[in-house]
Amino acid sequence: MAELSCLVCKSDIEVEEQATTGEIVECESCGQEHEVQVEASLVTIALAPEIEETWGE
Repeated sequence: MAELSCLVCKSDIEVEEQATTGEIVECESCGQEHEVQVEASLVTIALAPEIEETWGE
């Protein structure tokens, strides 16, 4: 399990070792969603993109 820091409040976020790129994890302290990024054996997180409304498109 990887332990990373929230990009907003700096609280610890636990990411499972079998996590895959694109998986969303949420900070338990502030609720910010982060997107997991895996390259080789390095696991990092980035702020998750906002979901936009399509309004029937």
